[in-house]
Amino acid sequence: MNQTQASFSADDFAQALNQHDYGFQVGQTVRGKAFNYESEGAYIDIGGKSAAFLPASEASLKSLPDWSQAVPLQEEREFIVIRDQDAEGQVTLSIKRLETQALWERLLEMQSDQKTIEVVVTGVNKGGVTVDVQGLRGFVPRSHLVERENLESLKGQVLPTSFLEVDPQQQKLVLSHRQASRTSQINNLEIGQLVEGKIVKIQPFGIFIDFAGGTGLLHIKQVSQQYIESLPAVFQVAEAIKAVIIDLDPSRGRVSLSTKVLELRPGEMLEEKTHVMAEAEVRAQRYRNKLQQD
Repeated sequence: MNQTQASFSADDFAQALNQHDYGFQVGQTVRGKAFNYESEGAYIDIGGKSAAFLPASEASLKSLPDWSQAVPLQEEREFIVIRDQDAEGQVTLSIKRLETQALWERLLEMQSDQKTIEVVVTGVNKGGVTVDVQGLRGFVPRSHLVERENLESLKGQVLPTSFLEVDPQQQKLVLSHRQASRTSQINNLEIGQLVEGKIVKIQPFGIFIDFAGGTGLLHIKQVSQQYIESLPAVFQVAEAIKAVIIDLDPSRGRVSLSTKVLELRPGEMLEEKTHVMAEAEVRAQRYRNKLQQD
């Protein structure tokens, strides 16, 4: 051992520790254990010169009867630093903000996977309703609600919703109840299924049909094997009609219908529509059998 090493005493070592900068930065994730509770929060040992402090308001994203349930004594867990060291070297920690970051990441993933989520309606305003999304505040515009008139009746209700906008940077979370409900309805439908409903709108490109499972589009090219010049010449609004589901797109809420697959010959829907509708069940079964063979 040389002279320099021998002169480094225990007092020198203690002083070096005392002068050491632990370098805890705002935004840094640290591990620690709670060792003492106070009415306003908990003291956390994170290995620094001074104990860190976890305010009760930062203990959990969830609403708990007792905030201390989120941070049991002597149980190691992760925290995030939300305030720099004070004069005594104490930093302020949060569990809530870590949970918030993780939740935003889950919501972005759910949006990417086109999943739905249940939310609780907490408030009402002119534009729609505010909702609780596992602790985050979200918004459902009036135009994206199934119930658009009596919004007050929705308070406290649990609604299935899909994602319209998830923006962690702007803390913006916009959802749709109408779209999720439509997706749920579509998921209960099957290709080859015969549906019966009424014509609600006629456009140059096709007709829209309301049925028990939602609304579908009967495109002009799917009406008959024969060319059709004018849909209003063949159909009228409020007319009862049967059609077969030929395609489903839950992500866009689209149901594609066809009466062409019910025809036994080109033009039958134009010349003998009543007869085709009367035999629709049998003809639809024939189409389903063909799908299974293919």
